[in-house]
Amino acid sequence: MITTKNRAADLRRTLAVLRALNPASLEILITADGCTDDTVETVRRERPDARLIVNETGRGSVASRDRMMREAHGDLVLALDDDSYPEQVDCLARIAPLFEQNPKLAIAHFPQRTDEYPATLTQTDFGPAQPTRSFANSGAVLRRTVYLALPGFEPKFFHMYEEPDYALQCVGAGHEVLYSPLITIRHHYSGQTRSELRNHHRHARNEFWGVLLRCPWPQGIGLAGYRIFSQFRFACTRGLGWVVREPVWWWQAARGIGYCLGRRQVIPWSRYRAWLRRP
Repeated sequence: MITTKNRAADLRRTLAVLRALNPASLEILITADGCTDDTVETVRRERPDARLIVNETGRGSVASRDRMMREAHGDLVLALDDDSYPEQVDCLARIAPLFEQNPKLAIAHFPQRTDEYPATLTQTDFGPAQPTRSFANSGAVLRRTVYLALPGFEPKFFHMYEEPDYALQCVGAGHEVLYSPLITIRHHYSGQTRSELRNHHRHARNEFWGVLLRCPWPQGIGLAGYRIFSQFRFACTRGLGWVVREPVWWWQAARGIGYCLGRRQVIPWSRYRAWLRRP
Protein backbone atom coordinates (compact mmCIF):
# COMPACT_ATOMS: atom_id res chain seq x y z
CA MET A 1 0.00 0.00 0.00
CA ILE A 2 1.16 3.51 -0.85
CA THR A 3 -0.25 6.89 0.08
CA THR A 4 0.94 9.79 -2.06
CA LYS A 5 0.49 13.52 -2.52
CA ASN A 6 1.85 15.49 -5.47
CA ARG A 7 4.95 13.39 -6.11
CA ALA A 8 4.04 11.74 -9.39
CA ALA A 9 7.66 11.34 -10.56
CA ASP A 10 8.67 9.56 -7.35
CA LEU A 11 5.59 7.35 -7.51
CA ARG A 12 6.32 6.43 -11.15
CA ARG A 13 9.77 5.18 -10.18
CA THR A 14 8.38 3.09 -7.31
CA LEU A 15 5.67 1.56 -9.49
CA ALA A 16 8.31 0.53 -12.04
CA VAL A 17 10.18 -1.38 -9.32
CA LEU A 18 7.00 -3.04 -8.03
CA ARG A 19 6.25 -4.22 -11.56
CA ALA A 20 9.46 -6.30 -11.47
CA LEU A 21 8.74 -8.13 -8.18
CA ASN A 22 8.87 -11.90 -8.47
CA PRO A 23 6.59 -13.23 -7.15
CA ALA A 24 4.22 -10.35 -7.77
CA SER A 25 2.00 -8.93 -5.08
CA LEU A 26 -1.64 -9.98 -4.85
CA GLU A 27 -2.68 -6.35 -5.34
CA ILE A 28 -1.39 -2.80 -5.15
CA LEU A 29 -3.38 -0.22 -3.21
CA ILE A 30 -2.66 3.47 -3.79
CA THR A 31 -4.31 6.49 -2.20
CA ALA A 32 -3.92 9.81 -3.98
CA ASP A 33 -4.53 12.15 -1.05
CA GLY A 34 -5.58 15.60 -2.18
CA CYS A 35 -3.31 15.52 -5.23
CA THR A 36 -3.30 18.49 -7.60
CA ASP A 37 -0.62 17.22 -10.01
CA ASP A 38 -0.89 14.32 -12.49
CA THR A 39 -0.65 11.56 -9.85
CA VAL A 40 -4.04 10.04 -10.68
CA GLU A 41 -3.29 9.96 -14.40
CA THR A 42 0.15 8.48 -13.68
CA VAL A 43 -1.31 5.58 -11.70
CA ARG A 44 -4.00 4.87 -14.28
CA ARG A 45 -1.39 4.88 -17.03
CA GLU A 46 1.45 3.03 -15.28
CA ARG A 47 -0.54 0.55 -13.17
CA PRO A 48 -4.14 0.33 -14.40
CA ASP A 49 -4.49 -2.85 -12.32
CA ALA A 50 -3.88 -0.98 -9.05
CA ARG A 51 -6.72 -0.28 -6.65
CA LEU A 52 -6.74 3.51 -6.68
CA ILE A 53 -8.45 5.55 -3.97
CA VAL A 54 -8.76 9.26 -4.69
CA ASN A 55 -9.29 11.70 -1.82
CA GLU A 56 -10.29 14.91 -3.55
CA THR A 57 -9.64 16.72 -0.26
CA GLY A 58 -6.60 15.49 1.64
CA ARG A 59 -7.46 13.28 4.62
CA GLY A 60 -3.83 12.71 5.60
CA SER A 61 -1.48 9.78 5.23
CA VAL A 62 -2.66 8.15 8.48
CA ALA A 63 -6.34 7.97 7.57
CA SER A 64 -5.36 6.89 4.04
CA ARG A 65 -3.29 3.98 5.32
CA ASP A 66 -5.99 2.99 7.78
CA ARG A 67 -8.53 2.68 4.98
CA MET A 68 -6.17 0.66 2.78
CA MET A 69 -5.37 -1.72 5.64
CA ARG A 70 -9.09 -2.34 6.13
CA GLU A 71 -9.80 -2.83 2.43
CA ALA A 72 -6.78 -4.99 1.52
CA HIS A 73 -7.46 -8.60 0.50
CA GLY A 74 -4.17 -10.14 1.59
CA ASP A 75 -3.16 -10.72 5.20
CA LEU A 76 0.39 -9.36 4.78
CA VAL A 77 0.52 -5.74 3.64
CA LEU A 78 3.78 -4.14 2.53
CA ALA A 79 3.65 -0.45 3.45
CA LEU A 80 5.71 1.91 1.30
CA ASP A 81 6.03 5.62 0.65
CA ASP A 82 5.75 6.93 -2.89
CA ASP A 83 9.54 7.39 -2.85
CA SER A 84 10.53 4.02 -1.33
CA TYR A 85 10.69 0.44 -2.60
CA PRO A 86 12.33 -2.91 -1.74
CA GLU A 87 15.72 -3.57 -3.30
CA GLN A 88 15.25 -7.34 -3.63
CA VAL A 89 12.89 -8.51 -6.39
CA ASP A 90 12.11 -11.68 -4.42
CA CYS A 91 11.30 -9.73 -1.24
CA LEU A 92 7.78 -11.12 -0.89
CA ALA A 93 9.04 -14.69 -1.00
CA ARG A 94 11.57 -13.84 1.71
CA ILE A 95 9.09 -12.07 3.97
CA ALA A 96 6.18 -14.53 3.97
CA PRO A 97 8.04 -17.34 5.84
CA LEU A 98 9.00 -14.86 8.57
CA PHE A 99 5.32 -14.46 9.44
CA GLU A 100 4.48 -18.12 8.86
CA GLN A 101 7.11 -19.19 11.37
CA ASN A 102 6.05 -16.64 14.01
CA PRO A 103 2.27 -16.40 14.58
CA LYS A 104 2.79 -13.58 17.11
CA LEU A 105 4.58 -11.37 14.61
CA ALA A 106 2.42 -8.32 13.83
CA ILE A 107 4.98 -6.03 12.14
CA ALA A 108 8.30 -6.63 10.41
CA HIS A 109 10.30 -3.63 9.27
CA PHE A 110 13.55 -3.36 7.41
CA PRO A 111 16.70 -1.23 7.12
CA GLN A 112 16.59 1.66 4.69
CA ARG A 113 19.17 3.09 2.36
CA THR A 114 18.06 6.70 2.35
CA ASP A 115 19.28 10.01 1.00
CA GLU A 116 18.33 11.51 4.35
CA TYR A 117 21.33 9.64 5.84
CA PRO A 118 23.92 9.30 3.02
CA ALA A 119 26.10 6.82 4.94
CA THR A 120 23.34 4.22 4.60
CA LEU A 121 23.59 4.25 0.81
CA THR A 122 26.77 2.15 0.92
CA GLN A 123 26.19 0.42 4.26
CA THR A 124 26.39 -3.38 4.20
CA ASP A 125 25.90 -4.37 7.84
CA PHE A 126 22.56 -3.28 9.27
CA GLY A 127 22.85 -5.23 12.49
CA PRO A 128 20.89 -8.18 13.87
CA ALA A 129 17.15 -8.70 14.05
CA GLN A 130 15.64 -7.33 17.26
CA PRO A 131 12.32 -6.26 18.82
CA THR A 132 11.62 -2.52 18.54
CA ARG A 133 9.02 -0.03 19.70
CA SER A 134 8.35 1.59 16.33
CA PHE A 135 8.77 1.15 12.58
CA ALA A 136 8.54 3.20 9.39
CA ASN A 137 5.61 2.88 7.00
CA SER A 138 8.08 3.55 4.21
CA GLY A 139 9.26 -0.05 4.53
CA ALA A 140 7.31 -2.44 6.75
CA VAL A 141 4.98 -5.43 6.51
CA LEU A 142 1.88 -5.50 8.69
CA ARG A 143 -0.32 -8.49 9.48
CA ARG A 144 -3.85 -7.39 8.63
CA THR A 145 -5.70 -9.81 10.95
CA VAL A 146 -3.85 -8.28 13.91
CA TYR A 147 -4.56 -4.77 12.63
CA LEU A 148 -8.29 -5.38 12.44
CA ALA A 149 -8.35 -6.65 16.03
CA LEU A 150 -6.77 -3.41 17.36
CA PRO A 151 -7.71 0.28 17.11
CA GLY A 152 -5.16 0.66 14.31
CA PHE A 153 -3.84 3.95 12.94
CA GLU A 154 -5.52 6.94 14.58
CA PRO A 155 -6.96 9.08 11.73
CA LYS A 156 -6.91 12.26 13.84
CA PHE A 157 -3.11 12.18 13.72
CA PHE A 158 -3.39 13.13 10.01
CA HIS A 159 0.34 12.65 9.48
CA MET A 160 3.20 11.43 11.74
CA TYR A 161 3.44 9.19 14.82
CA GLU A 162 0.96 6.51 13.75
CA GLU A 163 3.81 3.96 13.70
CA PRO A 164 4.90 4.10 17.39
CA ASP A 165 1.28 4.34 18.50
CA TYR A 166 0.33 1.23 16.53
CA ALA A 167 3.48 -0.61 17.62
CA LEU A 168 2.46 0.11 21.23
CA GLN A 169 -0.96 -1.37 20.53
CA CYS A 170 0.69 -4.52 19.17
CA VAL A 171 3.05 -4.93 22.12
CA GLY A 172 0.20 -4.23 24.52
CA ALA A 173 -1.81 -7.05 22.96
CA GLY A 174 1.08 -9.52 23.20
CA HIS A 175 2.22 -9.33 19.57
CA GLU A 176 5.74 -8.74 18.27
CA VAL A 177 7.29 -5.83 16.37
CA LEU A 178 10.52 -6.93 14.73
CA TYR A 179 13.33 -5.13 12.94
CA SER A 180 14.90 -7.53 10.42
CA PRO A 181 17.73 -7.10 7.89
CA LEU A 182 16.07 -9.80 5.77
CA ILE A 183 15.61 -7.26 2.95
CA THR A 184 16.55 -3.61 2.44
CA ILE A 185 14.46 -0.63 1.39
CA ARG A 186 15.67 2.11 -0.94
CA HIS A 187 14.16 5.37 0.28
CA HIS A 188 14.89 8.35 -1.92
CA TYR A 189 13.31 10.60 0.72
CA SER A 190 11.97 13.31 -1.53
CA GLY A 191 12.04 16.79 -0.03
CA GLN A 192 9.00 17.77 -2.04
CA THR A 193 5.92 18.67 0.08
CA ARG A 194 7.91 18.17 3.32
CA SER A 195 8.26 20.84 6.01
CA GLU A 196 10.55 19.96 8.91
CA LEU A 197 8.94 22.43 11.32
CA ARG A 198 5.41 21.35 10.41
CA ASN A 199 6.36 17.71 10.84
CA HIS A 200 7.86 18.51 14.25
CA HIS A 201 4.59 20.12 15.33
CA ARG A 202 2.54 17.18 14.10
CA HIS A 203 4.84 14.61 15.69
CA ALA A 204 4.88 16.46 19.03
CA ARG A 205 1.11 16.93 19.05
CA ASN A 206 0.42 13.32 18.10
CA GLU A 207 2.93 11.99 20.62
CA PHE A 208 1.10 13.92 23.33
CA TRP A 209 -2.25 12.64 22.09
CA GLY A 210 -0.82 9.12 22.06
CA VAL A 211 -0.17 9.35 25.81
CA LEU A 212 -3.80 10.36 26.39
CA LEU A 213 -5.04 7.52 24.20
CA ARG A 214 -2.94 4.67 25.61
CA CYS A 215 -1.19 5.42 28.91
CA PRO A 216 -2.88 4.56 32.24
CA TRP A 217 -3.23 7.07 35.05
CA PRO A 218 -1.42 8.34 37.05
CA GLN A 219 1.65 7.49 34.95
CA GLY A 220 0.13 9.27 31.96
CA ILE A 221 0.12 12.63 33.72
CA GLY A 222 3.87 12.59 34.25
CA LEU A 223 4.57 11.17 30.80
CA ALA A 224 2.42 13.81 29.08
CA GLY A 225 4.37 16.53 30.87
CA TYR A 226 7.65 14.94 29.90
CA ARG A 227 6.59 14.79 26.24
CA ILE A 228 5.92 18.53 26.25
CA PHE A 229 9.27 19.24 27.91
CA SER A 230 11.30 16.96 25.63
CA GLN A 231 9.78 18.43 22.46
CA PHE A 232 10.43 21.97 23.71
CA ARG A 233 14.01 21.00 24.50
CA PHE A 234 14.39 19.73 20.93
CA ALA A 235 12.94 22.97 19.54
CA CYS A 236 15.53 24.90 21.56
CA THR A 237 18.30 23.08 19.70
CA ARG A 238 16.89 24.35 16.39
CA GLY A 239 16.96 28.04 17.23
CA LEU A 240 14.74 30.92 18.30
CA GLY A 241 12.49 30.61 15.24
CA TRP A 242 11.42 27.15 16.36
CA VAL A 243 11.07 28.14 20.03
CA VAL A 244 8.65 31.01 19.36
CA ARG A 245 6.51 28.71 17.18
CA GLU A 246 6.37 25.89 19.72
CA PRO A 247 3.01 27.07 21.19
CA VAL A 248 1.40 26.29 17.80
CA TRP A 249 1.33 22.60 18.55
CA TRP A 250 0.41 23.18 22.21
CA TRP A 251 -2.80 24.86 21.06
CA GLN A 252 -3.49 22.12 18.52
CA ALA A 253 -2.91 19.44 21.17
CA ALA A 254 -5.20 21.15 23.69
CA ARG A 255 -8.04 21.21 21.18
CA GLY A 256 -7.85 17.42 20.82
CA ILE A 257 -7.75 16.47 24.51
CA GLY A 258 -11.48 15.78 24.75
CA TYR A 259 -11.42 13.64 21.62
CA CYS A 260 -8.52 11.55 22.91
CA LEU A 261 -10.00 11.04 26.35
CA GLY A 262 -13.21 9.87 24.71
CA ARG A 263 -11.33 7.28 22.65
CA ARG A 264 -8.93 6.01 25.35
CA GLN A 265 -7.99 2.35 25.04
CA VAL A 266 -5.42 1.93 27.78
CA ILE A 267 -2.42 -0.39 27.61
CA PRO A 268 -1.50 -2.09 30.93
CA TRP A 269 1.38 -0.21 32.52
CA SER A 270 3.64 -3.27 32.65
CA ARG A 271 3.45 -3.64 28.86
CA TYR A 272 3.55 0.11 28.27
CA ARG A 273 6.75 0.32 30.30
CA ALA A 274 8.23 -2.65 28.44
CA TRP A 275 7.46 -0.86 25.15
CA LEU A 276 9.16 2.33 26.40
CA ARG A 277 12.33 0.41 27.15
CA ARG A 278 12.65 -0.98 23.63
CA PRO A 279 15.10 0.54 21.15
